[in-house]
Amino acid sequence: MDTRNVLRIREKDVVTTKVSSRFQIVIPKEAREAAGIQQGQVLGVVAREGTIVLVPHRPLAEYRGMFPGLDAEGLRDEGDRL
Repeated sequence: MDTRNVLRIREKDVVTTKVSSRFQIVIPKEAREAAGIQQGQVLGVVAREGTIVLVPHRPLAEYRGMFPGLDAEGLRDEGDRL
């Protein structure tokens, strides 16, 4: 396994959960709060090399204005637009 891209996890930071017979899990409160996950929020699921990562999905509109002052001129070709 290539360990260069593996998260460095300290044992004290690990909370556990159990997979139900329907393959469901409960995200522990500590993890939900740390990640800012809300009820009903959509999560992306990435499985790679025996590890599963849950990634909060954020609508593209949330990123609007993230980089104030960025000059977007010339970043896209006119042909890329719908």
